[in-house]
Amino acid sequence: MKKIPFLILGLGLALVGSPQAADRSNIVYILADDMGYGDLGCFGQETLNTPHIDQLAADGMKLTRHYSGSTVCAPSRCVLMTGLHTGHCTVRGNGDKLLKPTDITIAQKLKEAGYRTGCFGKWGIGHPPPRDNPNQFGFDEFYGYVNMHHAHNFFPEFLIRNGEMEKLDNVLDDMWREKKGYELGGPREGAGVAKVKKDYAPNLITDEAIRFIETGGEEPFFLYFALNMPHTNNEGGRDPYKNGMEVPDYGEYADKDWPDTEKGFAQMMRMIDGYVGRVVETLEKKGLTEETIILFSSDNGPHEEGGHVMEYFDSNGPLRGMKRDLYEGGVRVPTIVKWPGKVAAGTESDVLSGFQDVFPTLTEVAGADTPENLDGISLVPVLTGDPDKQSRHDFLYWEFQEQGGKKAITDGKWKFIMLGTQKASYTPSELYDLSQDPGEEYNLAPDNGELADRLREKMEEFHTPED
Repeated sequence: MKKIPFLILGLGLALVGSPQAADRSNIVYILADDMGYGDLGCFGQETLNTPHIDQLAADGMKLTRHYSGSTVCAPSRCVLMTGLHTGHCTVRGNGDKLLKPTDITIAQKLKEAGYRTGCFGKWGIGHPPPRDNPNQFGFDEFYGYVNMHHAHNFFPEFLIRNGEMEKLDNVLDDMWREKKGYELGGPREGAGVAKVKKDYAPNLITDEAIRFIETGGEEPFFLYFALNMPHTNNEGGRDPYKNGMEVPDYGEYADKDWPDTEKGFAQMMRMIDGYVGRVVETLEKKGLTEETIILFSSDNGPHEEGGHVMEYFDSNGPLRGMKRDLYEGGVRVPTIVKWPGKVAAGTESDVLSGFQDVFPTLTEVAGADTPENLDGISLVPVLTGDPDKQSRHDFLYWEFQEQGGKKAITDGKWKFIMLGTQKASYTPSELYDLSQDPGEEYNLAPDNGELADRLREKMEEFHTPED
């Protein structure tokens, strides 16, 4: 694969022109849940097979320095939908916070521009959101899990369609239906473990996403396909001896000499790849391939929950850390863009980018209005081979409210991390040179106090106190 550096991407300019608003490309954004930088074959995975996603990369561009909005799901998805990083956005953790009525999402802007909008899978922005929350924020159609805790359960008793419950043929173990907080109307409604497992929710959700593509009219569409995989069922695997990696069967991995949790994880990865293959195949059958941009990414780094061991398949690859860390492994995510005729096939870019960039990128693709207050920048120039016109981030910034509070900032070369930021008496800091140490092994803060102080001060410019 040939690499296209950020500053010299013009090689393919004659082949891939800039988009015009009249192109009205369909938009498919596929989001995995807790998939690590090293989980895909095209990003270095050596054990698990992901041929459809690897082909997506071969047909498009890999973004090797693309970062999630946060290191857990709710704030990361908030950044994705609103284009505001966690120093500015409304939902900055997995706690009790919801989008405000004044928040503007990608879906709202695309809908205003004449796009048919559909969200299928896991919404999970804030806790606990009302059942029609996706519809309130710009989606014509929604089917799946609105509540992030409900999305732990792969065999739920119900899913949500446009704010209404739809019954499935699964039956929860009584302890979960009756447990405080898990009852209907509770903050964790629908979560738990089924004792009767018939309907596998990701299969149903994928069917609905495919239907959304197949039944469209002349207007362009925006499909947000937000899988809850390879996340685990936390309620089903709260200790290492239980298996939260819920799948209908272990498929080709059934006879492997692996723990059941790892067979489950491997099968989830295989199923995700198959779902992506179905989306691509449906676009081809409908004759929509040439007029559709497909983006694939993950909401944060790999997990180690439900009995799964992250290192079993080396899910973070060459990076350090995982979900809930602000090290690279917690926030750098495998990202692919396929856009025939616009993005040169078999390329990659190390442009410093993040989830906040998706909003302005997609509104430019669609010829839609872009709000002026976004933290993101459009990546269309670097995608289409015109790097001289590409704006660049001076810094990317994250703040995370769990585990005593954490903050991080990077300019691409230097990465500065503060731990325990909610504990005034103890805020250790770490400094890494990512150009020499992408695995963040050598903390340079003790010997670079002046640089660390400058980056600490810079952090304050990115933080706005929450309401």
